[in-house]
Amino acid sequence: MSEMVCYGEGKKYMWDGQEYDSEDKAAVAEKEYLKKGFETWTVRKGGKVFLYTRRVVTEVVVEER
Repeated sequence: MSEMVCYGEGKKYMWDGQEYDSEDKAAVAEKEYLKKGFETWTVRKGGKVFLYTRRVVTEVVVEER
């Protein structure tokens, strides 16, 4: 199991909860996250690959009551 939070390049990333056996498998998931507008950070540790993601909020919608 990996850490839930990872800091890289001065940014906070959250672990996607998966342990990938190879970089190829992580790359498939990473591609999907990138399509959805996420930034990604890949960490190799103990023979496993961990994928961390983040998405910056660019718009906040406030509903009036």
